[in-house]
Amino acid sequence: MKSGFVASLVAATASGLAAARELPPDDVKGAQLYDTGIMMDRLMSIKLDTWAARDALGIYNSSNYPSRTLADGPVPCVNGLAKVVPGDAKQTFRCSKIDFHDFKSHADLGGPLAQGSSSWGWTSDDGREFVAIGQGQGTAFAEVSKEGKLIYLGRLPQYSTTSQWREIRSYKNYMVIGSEAARHGVQIFDMKKLLTVDPARPVTFSNSRDIFHFNGLPQGSTHNIVVNEESQYAVAVGAVPRNTGCRAGLIFIDLKDPSKPTSPGCASGDGYVHDAQCIVYRGPHTKYNGTEICYGYNEDTLTIYDVTDKTTTKIISRTSYEGAAYTHQGWVLDPNWQQFLILDDEYDEVEKRGPAKDGYPVTYIWDISNLEKPIQTGYYKGATKSIDHNQYVHKGRAYQSNYGAGLRILDLSSIPRDPTGAGVKELGFFDIYPEDDNQSGGGTTSFVGTWSLYPYFKSGYVLVNTIERGAFIVKPTF
Repeated sequence: MKSGFVASLVAATASGLAAARELPPDDVKGAQLYDTGIMMDRLMSIKLDTWAARDALGIYNSSNYPSRTLADGPVPCVNGLAKVVPGDAKQTFRCSKIDFHDFKSHADLGGPLAQGSSSWGWTSDDGREFVAIGQGQGTAFAEVSKEGKLIYLGRLPQYSTTSQWREIRSYKNYMVIGSEAARHGVQIFDMKKLLTVDPARPVTFSNSRDIFHFNGLPQGSTHNIVVNEESQYAVAVGAVPRNTGCRAGLIFIDLKDPSKPTSPGCASGDGYVHDAQCIVYRGPHTKYNGTEICYGYNEDTLTIYDVTDKTTTKIISRTSYEGAAYTHQGWVLDPNWQQFLILDDEYDEVEKRGPAKDGYPVTYIWDISNLEKPIQTGYYKGATKSIDHNQYVHKGRAYQSNYGAGLRILDLSSIPRDPTGAGVKELGFFDIYPEDDNQSGGGTTSFVGTWSLYPYFKSGYVLVNTIERGAFIVKPTF
């Protein structure tokens, strides 16, 4: 394995794929830019300015993006295009091996504001598939029919004020919903309430009658929500302030009884956590087998925690990497054998750092065989200019939301035998943002297009939630 890896590394370097590398954290720079929140504030300001300018131009007007009807059939990807409305450039989408099945605008999903964010899915005991779609003023709920149609069922309004940032994850039959809005807390909604809703009479659910609520966050806001269903807890991450108490780190929420959520503690040791994946460890580092691990994506580092004891958590390692600008999110390749993970950086393409200096999105590959000394072994570069945002791994494939470049699906199966990334291939894509198709590189490094996706339905349908338009249902053909 070692000799094969060296040979692959030499070959990759010779072919122009420079070897990536892990680096010690730059704690001086970290204290100046990240611990203070300067970088996060900068990112949020750029996004808000971008969205406000586009709103002023009428780009969020849902009449620009008509929803499909139940009578409209799927549109196959033919010769690299899905012509949803033939002759209409706004409704013609670049694609490869992914077909279009449905679209609903944010307005037709009950959203007073056409602002999309996170999304997640849930499958009922009898196999029905449902989605929760984050919006600026709440969460929309819909069923994905066997034919791949989005059937709107209702919405849960915001708990406090409007916020573009709304993050959603599932715990059993519940959706756990957080927001950057102050005093929002965490909404816990039972998706079984949707099972008897008549689509002809969509329901606006009540924050006083239809949810459970966790109000133990310092200011009520959180940047993201993480769930470890096996261990029966959620985690609020990025819950400011950064300088006191839990320091916007990992705030644990016990969900054994979702009607009475409580917090057993937090992990403040590395300060602000932007996103995380928290799972029971199973992998080559036998010392940690059976422990509860959180892989934290902490602005300038990959930080790995032992969180088995929620009252006394431990940092196992903190590692940065060449090109780090804003460590955003990542996912392990296999939760049952945690040897590798992939990581995305949300600002390296913008600041033109490291492997992303040309504006093409970079997926960083990490060997985590030794949790105490992770190794950044290589990377994959996307073929279309964009910024990578969220990615999830399902059956050896990475499903990526790459803002203006849309949904990208990568085959990661080569990584265990060649962790340089030279063997990673794009299997298919669906570009939901045709407005930048004529730009150099086929796209732009701007915060437009898709925010999130959900790839775990047995049917193979993938939900893609977008900032401007609404929600798409697509399906790979490979």
